[in-house]
Amino acid sequence: MRFLPSRFRRPVSVGRRSAVTSMLFVFAVVVVLVTTFILTALDRLADHANRLDDARSRETTTGAIHTFEDQLHATLNDYAAWDDAARFVYAGDQEWIVSNYGDMTVNSDLFDLAVVMDADRNVLMAYQDGQPVTWSPRDYLDASLWTLFDMASSASPAAVPEAAGFIRTKKGVAAVGVALIRQKSGALDQSPQSHRFLIFARHLDEAKVKKLAETYVIDGLRFADAGEVTPNTVEIRNIHGKVLQQLVWRSRLPGNMAYAQVRPLVYSALAMVGLFFLLLFVSGSKTLNRLKADEAAARHLAMRDRLSGLLNRAGFFAALDGLVLESRRGGIDVALLYLDLDGFKEVNDAYGHGTGDRLIRGVAAGLKALVGKEAILARVGGDEFAVAVSSAHVCRIADILSDRIHGFLDEPFVIGERVATVGTSIGVAISRRGGISGEELVRHADMAMYRAKETGGGRTVHFQPEMDAERQERNMLEIDLRRAIERREINVVYQPVVDAQTWRLVGVEALARWDREGHGPVSPDVFIPIAESTGLIDQLGLFVLRRACEMIAHWPDLRLSVNISPGQFRDPAFAVHVGAVFREAETDPARITLEMTEGYFIRNPDRARIALATLQQLGVKIALDDFGAGFSSVGYLRQFGFDRMKLDKSMVHALDRGGRAVEMLQATVALARALDIPVTAEGVETENQALALKVSGCDELQGYMFGKPMSAGEIDALYRGDRRPGGLSAA
Repeated sequence: MRFLPSRFRRPVSVGRRSAVTSMLFVFAVVVVLVTTFILTALDRLADHANRLDDARSRETTTGAIHTFEDQLHATLNDYAAWDDAARFVYAGDQEWIVSNYGDMTVNSDLFDLAVVMDADRNVLMAYQDGQPVTWSPRDYLDASLWTLFDMASSASPAAVPEAAGFIRTKKGVAAVGVALIRQKSGALDQSPQSHRFLIFARHLDEAKVKKLAETYVIDGLRFADAGEVTPNTVEIRNIHGKVLQQLVWRSRLPGNMAYAQVRPLVYSALAMVGLFFLLLFVSGSKTLNRLKADEAAARHLAMRDRLSGLLNRAGFFAALDGLVLESRRGGIDVALLYLDLDGFKEVNDAYGHGTGDRLIRGVAAGLKALVGKEAILARVGGDEFAVAVSSAHVCRIADILSDRIHGFLDEPFVIGERVATVGTSIGVAISRRGGISGEELVRHADMAMYRAKETGGGRTVHFQPEMDAERQERNMLEIDLRRAIERREINVVYQPVVDAQTWRLVGVEALARWDREGHGPVSPDVFIPIAESTGLIDQLGLFVLRRACEMIAHWPDLRLSVNISPGQFRDPAFAVHVGAVFREAETDPARITLEMTEGYFIRNPDRARIALATLQQLGVKIALDDFGAGFSSVGYLRQFGFDRMKLDKSMVHALDRGGRAVEMLQATVALARALDIPVTAEGVETENQALALKVSGCDELQGYMFGKPMSAGEIDALYRGDRRPGGLSAA
């Protein structure tokens, strides 16, 4: 009051002063109460936010541990359920085992310890960090390893023979998995006493914990110190429930941070209580939104493929299950398109994985634009994609999408200075009103996709119920064929090739024949495609070549022709294998002609040219087989420098109709002659055909007229006779 001017200084009555005092007291009490209520509310809100954040961190940490174990288990499944592993491990190929299991433990994020054991728990190989170990698993790993081993070895036929869990090791704590080594299909033709088991371990060390903290946004995640007590704890237990280690993290206290932001305003401006509540609301909302954003980011990361940006396999299955459930409730249909890129392996082999990765990103971006926002799009494998849509007219939509995708992928991709050409095989499966589960829908679409690839690729095939039985029969055929190749039960027969002028035997073509045990003969049109699609064609083709080279040594005046599959031709080491066969059989390569169809040359001209040059350096001759059945481009004859042309039997059989067929034959042979390429005609069945081919200029003939494919003994008798099949005499 002493600072006011005198005219404003008025005496205040005791009554008014008491009233003012009372009012001030009441106001103060109100202010104190309001302040207390506000601070109490703030404290409770801060505590709730802190506990909510800690609960989220606990759930995220638990999920990170499970993901760590699941990743090890998935890796183990890939390496144990592997056709090559079933072949080489049970064959005792130690070099292959070390190369594919032991050497892979060095600097690997997937596993750092690999052990192969037999059924009696004897160690056949043990590597850690790329080096053979000097310790015994019984000393290095705790006893729960044997529980996992027993679970995997005693699994029922309907169960997956694998088990995984956390185990304490001399190095610390590790996710460990045990699996029976078997074929990818799950089949194994070994007795239980001969079983081999693969053990992978992936240690959870400080570096990996730090990486988990960064990936899942967990502040200060680390191993607990000895005797440390904190509520922020997640225990890592082994399969017996024993605690192996504890993970702890630092509470971020988002509520306390929010409280600290608003508390000065409460103390300094009680008159602005309304503003205080507004600031509290805003601050609390930001905190909760940030927590939700962190959780959403972690979920997003776990469900996305990092290369393509699309859903990964886990994300796709979750989305597909949701779509099927929603469709079941709404009574609408779901269509699944399963895509596999044709020719992607060739791009990777030719240009490297960097170009392959850029191609995958380009394909993903194009598919995303094609299918639209309503569809579920995912990359479910290396070069496999999946599209799921729901609608009352999914069949029509699936056909439209398939056509669009084929049109998009038929165009070449320009990647830097390189041009990559791929196509796609699409399998389509329908779930009527959501009646088929997501997992079964994927299985159906996968079967349809493989049917598309088997029938030439670059097409769309819808799932049909009979494909299930066919797949089962195909799997059995594959198993029996693999066994027949391993046991050398494939027969090699020889079809005569005669001189067009004299009809005397000048060569033979080696052909594979398979008499399936318990079933009888299997057509080459059936087992050759199976061998090509399963990778058995390399073994089968080299077996036929080796057996034929051994026999041709008994017929020094004859030449030998052997068919080569595109699957063999794609192998960069194919020429090396062929050269090894020639050396082992002491065969003159100049007597051998390798016959190849033009399909591979059309799809991969650059790689085909290099492969041909490598083979011709060995001294073998290369024949273009089935000329006239496909594109039959003159450019390919000139470009690749073939040593012989074989006319397809369709051109030979057309001669019976006369007219333009004869003119076409003469023009084709004249073209070959102009390029200095000798001509063999196959499929000759009548004397008139043989005479017309002779007159047209073919120098060699082959067909049933001169003999069906026959045994080596029959060829030997023919060779040592007058060398004219069936006693034929040249006209």
